[in-house]
Amino acid sequence: MSQTRRAIASARRLVVKVGSSALTTAGDGLDVSRLDALVDAIADRVSRDAQIVLVSSGAIGAGLAPLSLGKRPRDLATQQAAASVGQLALAHAYAESFGRFSLTVGQVLLTSDDVVRRSHYRNAQRTFDRLLALGAVPVVNENDTVATEEIRFGDNDRLAALVAHLIGADALILLSDVDALYDGDPRDGATRKITEVTGESDVDGITVGMSSSGLGTGGMVSKLAAARTAAGAGIPVLLAAAADAQHALTAADVGTAFTAADSRLSARRFWLAYAAGASGKLLLDDGAVAAVMRRRRSLLAAGITGVEGDFQAGDVVDLVDSSQRVVARGVVAFDAGELPELIGRSSHELPAEQRREVVHADDLVPLRR
Repeated sequence: MSQTRRAIASARRLVVKVGSSALTTAGDGLDVSRLDALVDAIADRVSRDAQIVLVSSGAIGAGLAPLSLGKRPRDLATQQAAASVGQLALAHAYAESFGRFSLTVGQVLLTSDDVVRRSHYRNAQRTFDRLLALGAVPVVNENDTVATEEIRFGDNDRLAALVAHLIGADALILLSDVDALYDGDPRDGATRKITEVTGESDVDGITVGMSSSGLGTGGMVSKLAAARTAAGAGIPVLLAAAADAQHALTAADVGTAFTAADSRLSARRFWLAYAAGASGKLLLDDGAVAAVMRRRRSLLAAGITGVEGDFQAGDVVDLVDSSQRVVARGVVAFDAGELPELIGRSSHELPAEQRREVVHADDLVPLRR
């Protein structure tokens, strides 16, 4: 067994994410037998002194049958109505199921603001820490009843990666209706299962298939992105089928394991890189890209070739190279309106009050290409 799988098997604090397709069916809504099987596996791991946060999709799917909806609706209002009904059913089902093991469930509904806004991020962190300290199992979902963009693009996989870093998790387990990562659509018999991902080269260029169910919205694309986000930030990841939850949560000998980067990003740098919303862009010349990416230097006005967006000093912005690739993110020290007259000029050419870094190295995070 690989070192990554051993680390996941022995992790004391984990985030487990389960997709809609693993818990619900279009005709009957919530499948309690599937949910119970998942809870059985989680409760077994908790009984061995582990702390688990469960990120669960399924609210919209659970609301379909009670509202006599034959399939997942496309319009936002009906999606939100289904989520409103389904979230109650899902929370009740989890409370009943975990109750079989005398485990208390705490429901945590999040929107993007709760991880994008720094003050909300810290508050969520405190809430999770306290729930876990009290022996509860936090069950997390996006607040689909009021969310907009989250429902359209379905990023509970991304949310799980953010929560994993937020709580200082030792591992992240992503469960769905697909048993592993493949180098193509798993329904194509010619594709190859990838059991270990030790670096970016192992997944570069692969084309991943979508979920076989019409209930989920994330698909394998979002799961791969979430796994790379968490692993790149220092958290090992296991991608497996929900049907294999017992194996995933014990020996971790199923699915695809993603090796974690050698060092874990600080909470602030992780927030900058993956959670915060960018308010604009700074276009960089090749010299500035090298300084930011390879030498981890501050960004100066001389290396900027253009400005996009309407942002204020203190906002997060993307740093973009000449090919329009985002190479870093950081907190900008000037308003957007101040920068056009400064860009391309050396520090000694600027007035004394403007001779400062546009983005200081301490407030800047290079991103993987």
